[in-house]
Amino acid sequence: MHEPGISSRELMAENETLRARMAYLLEQAERNHEIMCRHQAFDLQIVGASSFPDLVGTIFSTLPVISDLDIVTLSLIDQNADIYTVMHRLGVDFETLPNLMFCEHAVELGFDMAPERQPRPTLGPYAPGRHRAMFPQPPADLRSVALVPLLRNKRLIGSLNLGSVDASRFTPALGTDFVEHMGSIIAICLENVISNEMLKYIGLTDSLTGAYNRRYMDRRLAEEIARARRQGYRLSCMYIDIDHFKRVNDTVGHQGGDDVLREVCTRIKAELRMSDTLCRFGGEEFVVLLIDADLENASIVANRIRTSVAGLPVDLSTGEQVAVTVSIGVAALTDFERDHAIEGVAQELIASADAALYQAKAAGRNQVVTAA
Repeated sequence: MHEPGISSRELMAENETLRARMAYLLEQAERNHEIMCRHQAFDLQIVGASSFPDLVGTIFSTLPVISDLDIVTLSLIDQNADIYTVMHRLGVDFETLPNLMFCEHAVELGFDMAPERQPRPTLGPYAPGRHRAMFPQPPADLRSVALVPLLRNKRLIGSLNLGSVDASRFTPALGTDFVEHMGSIIAICLENVISNEMLKYIGLTDSLTGAYNRRYMDRRLAEEIARARRQGYRLSCMYIDIDHFKRVNDTVGHQGGDDVLREVCTRIKAELRMSDTLCRFGGEEFVVLLIDADLENASIVANRIRTSVAGLPVDLSTGEQVAVTVSIGVAALTDFERDHAIEGVAQELIASADAALYQAKAAGRNQVVTAA
C-alpha cells in the first residue's frame, strides 16, 4: 500500500532517486576509505623516514599525489640557521628541495600569535601579496591555499602550506580537523628527524673547536672521491699542524692551549668555502678537504691560512697573548682509476699531504709545501 494521491510512477521515481543517492553515498564512502588508506600509508612512510632529506622529499613527492594538490611547500623556523647549517654540513642538497623555506621568526608565517591561544590553520583564496613567502614558485592558476601550523608542545616550529587550482578546495568555512591531524604527524616526524640529525652531527664534530672529527672526514673523503670520479672534478687535501704546540702548552697551560686550538680553527675556517671540509685530526693537527680545487689553488688557500695564523698573536682568555704559526702540507687527488679501492686512495691522499707537512717541518716550520 502507498499513500493516497502518490502514483506508482512517482513512487518509482522516488525510489530511483533514493537508489542514486545511496549509490553516491557508497561511492563517497569508498573514496573516503581509499583516501584514508593512502594517508595512513603516508603517515607510516614519513614516520619511518631515516633522514631529513628522506622525510622532506617524501612530503613533497607523495602528499600532492594522495591529496590531489597542485603544490605543497614547507616553511621551518630556524632562528640562528642551526638547522640549515647542520643539514648542509651533513650533505643535504637544498637545490633539490626548492619548496623548503626557512625563516627566522614565527611571525613571518602569518598566523595569529595571540599568547592565549594556539595558531590555527588558515584556509582561503590565494593572495599573492600575502602568500608569496609560502609559495615562492606558485602554479600560474593557484586559487586556494591552506596554511597549517606545525606545533610541538604548543611551540610553533613551521608551516605546512597546501595549494590548489580549485577555488573551492580550501575555504574559511571548511573544517580543519583533517589538516590539523596531518600537521601534527608531520610536526612530530620533523622534530624527531631533526633531533636525530643534530645528534648525528654532534657525534661527528670535535667538542673543543667545533670542527669535524676524524670519523666524519673518513666518511666525507670516501664520498667525495667517489663523486670526483663520476663528475671529473679535482680534490685537494691540506694537512695542518700547529708549530711547537707542546711549547705553547708548557708556556700558557692547557687552557691557553685550548684557546689557541679554537682560534687557529677559526682562522682556518675563515679562509675556506662552504663546500670545503675542516676536521681536527687529533691533538694539534687539522685536515682540510677542498672540493673542486687543484694543487695550485689549494696552495694559494694554504698560504692564506699560514699568513692569517702567523699575522696576529692569539688572545688568550687569561688576557695574555701568544704568537702561533702553522706548517701545512698540500696534496691533490691524482688517482682516478675506478678499479682502485676508494679507501686506499683516501689513505694515499692523506699520506701525501702528511709527507708534505713533514717536509715543511723539516724546512723550518711556518711554511707550505706541496706534494710532488
